[in-house]
Amino acid sequence: MQNLLEELYKTDIIVNKFHFRKVYLEDKSYQINGITQSGKTKLIKNYLLSLKKNSYLYIDCSDIRIEVDEVNSLLPTFCLTNKIDTLVLDNYTPSFNFVNVSQLIISSQIHYEIDFLKTLKLYPLDYEEFLAYEHKYDSTALNHFFQLGGFPSMHKINSDERYTYIQKSLKNTLDIQEFEILKLCAKMMGQKLSPFSIYERLKQTHKISKDKLYRCYENLDSKNYIHLVQKVNRPQATKKVYLCDISLKSALTSQKNFVRLFENMVYLELKKSDKNIYYDDGIDFYLPPTNEVILCMPFVDERTLFKKIEAIEAFIFTYNIKKITAVTMNNEGKISHPFSKIEMLPFDIWALGD
Repeated sequence: MQNLLEELYKTDIIVNKFHFRKVYLEDKSYQINGITQSGKTKLIKNYLLSLKKNSYLYIDCSDIRIEVDEVNSLLPTFCLTNKIDTLVLDNYTPSFNFVNVSQLIISSQIHYEIDFLKTLKLYPLDYEEFLAYEHKYDSTALNHFFQLGGFPSMHKINSDERYTYIQKSLKNTLDIQEFEILKLCAKMMGQKLSPFSIYERLKQTHKISKDKLYRCYENLDSKNYIHLVQKVNRPQATKKVYLCDISLKSALTSQKNFVRLFENMVYLELKKSDKNIYYDDGIDFYLPPTNEVILCMPFVDERTLFKKIEAIEAFIFTYNIKKITAVTMNNEGKISHPFSKIEMLPFDIWALGD
């Protein structure tokens, strides 16, 4: 293990064409949480390149050559002898011991309660981050975003291999039951879905206990592979399920539903703003702190929107809604209302303006 540590210490880190993200690292100790393919490793390596070569040690905890007990016993002395200031434990698991260094950085899909580490959540690319990968920003950029989704790696994967690449990545990081649940969530994206209904469906084709399924479902939620939206003032009501990235819909199911895909894309933009989000009957997303409603209506016109507003008048007055935004594909405009500001905004303008 001593030789392996020496090899890791001397190995040059290479990052091909890094695109800056909305989160970044400074000279603090961090815990970086994010799903597979969200860009955790590249974010870390790009930061390490800003440091002196002999001041850091990068260890990928998933490296099968590593014997954990030996590394744990050797690492404190190794870091002290080589004057390591920054230690990185990528793909961290609790079997690895921490070492007393100036800066510790760990990354994991799972969040651990570690007080002295600042937590950074890394999601797949949002639309603004995605545009940094585009050669030019024009009317084709949004369509390209629909095709590729938010995984940074999709920009270098051949178009005929993208879905199988996502499938393999998910199979390598999730257990069998989690993967099967995620497939069902992809089919039900943007709809109400309970763990019990998943169990009722999967038990017909898979051998799985209810307790095991509930644990797997909670794991997918806690690791942010799925996102659950609660009904306003109804915590016991069935939640709506959304995917961590829109590309999973096409990668995990043959079903097509552009409106649901669009709704999921809007949700992810809201999610990354750390806003409390709820749904209600006829209301896609309700944001209590700003008294705002977001409607996902890709092909709406003013007449259709006016009818929609009439249908949700009771909600508008009950919750004192001050602003209603209908997110569209292309249409833009406003309609008058005595109580709320109501406008239609194309997704790209809405997402970048936020």
